[in-house]
This record gives sequence, C-alpha cells and structure tokens, in this order.
Amino acid sequence: MKLKYPDPHLHFVSLTCIIHRAGKYLITKRSPSEKAFPNMWTVPGGKVSVDDYINTPRTTDPAWYKALEVSLKREIKEEVNLEISNLRYLINMTFIRPDKVPVVVLSFYANYKSGKVKLDDDAVDFKWVTAKEAGEYNLISGIYEEIVMADKIIRGADPNKVKIKFNK
Repeated sequence: MKLKYPDPHLHFVSLTCIIHRAGKYLITKRSPSEKAFPNMWTVPGGKVSVDDYINTPRTTDPAWYKALEVSLKREIKEEVNLEISNLRYLINMTFIRPDKVPVVVLSFYANYKSGKVKLDDDAVDFKWVTAKEAGEYNLISGIYEEIVMADKIIRGADPNKVKIKFNK
C-alpha cells in the first residue's frame, strides 16, 4: 500500500549533535511526555525554527546562510546548557513520527566548548559515555551507530570512508 500525504513536501527539519568531550559523548534520556521516542536515550538536538533566522540580517538577497548551525547551537544551549565548537556534518535520515508528521534529521558532531549540563524539560537524565558504553543504553535506533561513526572520525578515520553499520 502506497502512503500519501496532503503535502508531501512539508517536513519538520530536526538537527542532532553528538558532542565529544575527552573521549566521551553526551547522551540524554527523553522525557516520558515526548511524542516521539519517550523514555529513550538520544543525543541533544531539536527542530529548526523560522525564528532562528527570520529576524536576523539576510546573508544574501533573499536568503540566510548558516541557519542550521544557529538552530542547532540554540537547541543545544536550551536542552543541555552547553556551548559547542567545530561543528561538522555526519549523516542524514528521515522517519515518520507516531503523529504522522514526516521528519528530516540532519546529524552533526562537535566538540564540547563550555558549560555545565543542565537539562530542560525535554530530558530527564544525561550521561557522558564512551562509544562502547553507549551501546548499553536504550538508544533511539540509529543513534548508537551514529556515535560509532563520529568516534571513528574523531579518532582519525577518513570521514569519506566511514559508513554507518546497523546490526540488522
């Protein structure tokens, strides 16, 4: 059966970030009230908002560059109270939420820059874990594999040769 959507071009755009600090990665446990993946572990991130750029000067006429970076840094500051540096693209994926909203997720990785973790209402717990330790948590499907990818790149692997590997 082929699925149809009223407007197949409309999506939420979400961003995630694997934050690296001294050989460990920040994971957070989602609140039980979250619509998608309640009580599961993940990495910080959130939805892109038009408010992240609409009231700022345009980079060119009629566009804004680097709006995704602004959105992701805002989300990380709101969700876990951290500043990041050296933000780099990792991979992308799509899924359909339980409420039938299609989502495009762009995954990044970055270095911890400053701050002390303070969670907002989206999360109920956090841990700094190694890539191996991350596999012991009930992570949203694909997050562990993304952490492993980022870990390989951070340890010196060629980003163009690192591929995501699933256990399935």
